[in-house]
Order: sequence, then structure tokens, then C-alpha cells
Amino acid sequence: QVQLVESGGGLVQAGDSLRLSCAASGRTFANRIMGWFRQAPGKERMFVAAISRSSGGSTYYGDSVKGRFTISRDNAKNTVFLQMNSLKVEDTAVYYCAADARYYEFTDHYTRPSAYDYWGQGTQVTVSS
Repeated sequence: QVQLVESGGGLVQAGDSLRLSCAASGRTFANRIMGWFRQAPGKERMFVAAISRSSGGSTYYGDSVKGRFTISRDNAKNTVFLQMNSLKVEDTAVYYCAADARYYEFTDHYTRPSAYDYWGQGTQVTVSS
């Protein structure tokens, strides 16, 4: 079992930056593909970013965040990060961290919520105009 705890959310203005963190329990963090999703009120959960296991040399990003958000990981700290720059009002949502447990090859399959087995409780990001 893996527990994920997100932090770093808050209220910011458009154009500002935030860095979200997701701390994972367990000794197998380095072997897990990690992802970030977000969900705005009344909308489906949407893919934000994913990072490959181990060194995290491969990443995927949702179209709406490419060039503004960066996902990274620190395996020594069992933590995955989401650096969010040039925030927009439409980035307002609850952001969720997710981890896989199936050890498949890192493909765009991991842009889907169904690819993940563990989820955090979420952290609210609100961007005002």
C-alpha cells in the first residue's frame, strides 16, 4: 500500500508560480511512475503531467500546461514535484498526485487516470485574475 500526501496549493494571482509536492510512503517509490491530475468543479479529472520511474528521464504533459508546468522527482525523498509557472485562472482546480503499481512500460497510457492505483487527497490551487 502506498500513501500519497500533496502539499503546496494555495491562492495566487494570474502569472504567479506555485510548486506542489507529493510525498509518498513505502520503499518502492523509485520504481513507480508518478502522475499529476486536476479536477475543477463540475468537470472530469484531467491529466496534467507524468514522469517515468527511476531517474525520471521521460515525461508527458497535458496540452494546456506544456511549457508552463514541470514535473520532477526526488527518489531520495520519496517526493514528486509539480512546478507551475505563468498560472492562469483556468488552472484553478484540485490537484491530485497518483502512483502506479503495475510497472508497465512508460507510454501515453499514463495520461489516463485508470493507469494509476494510488491517489492522494488533493490540494486546492486557486488562481485569481
